[in-house]
Amino acid sequence: MVLTACPPGARGDLTRWLLEIAPGVFVGRLSARVRDQLWKRVCSFVRAGRAIMVYSARNEQHLEFEVFQPDWTPVDCEGLRLIKRPMGTEDATLTGALPSGWSSASKHRKAHKFRSRG
Repeated sequence: MVLTACPPGARGDLTRWLLEIAPGVFVGRLSARVRDQLWKRVCSFVRAGRAIMVYSARNEQHLEFEVFQPDWTPVDCEGLRLIKRPMGTEDATLTGALPSGWSSASKHRKAHKFRSRG
C-alpha cells in the first residue's frame, strides 16, 4: 500500500498491520477479509491524499490493485489492468516531444570510431 499526501494518523494506523519500508510505503501479508476492511479504513482516513493498494491475485498479471483519488486512472486493456497517465502533466514523453539530434552515447561511439581510423 502506498499513501501520498495523507495525514500522519493514517500512516500510524497502518503500522498496526503492515511494515512501513519507506515513507508512505507499507507491505505485509493479510487475509482478503482484513485487506478489504483495511482498505475501507484507509479510504476514510486519506481525505485529500491518495492511496494505492496492490495485492496478489489469480489472474494473468498475478496482481490486482485499488486506487483512491488517483491522478492516474486504471483502465482495462484486453483483460489487463493498466494505469492511464493524465495528459495535462509537464512530462515531455507524454506529448511525444523527443530531444532533437543524436544521443550523447551515439556521439561518443562515433567519435571513438573516427579516432581509431585515423
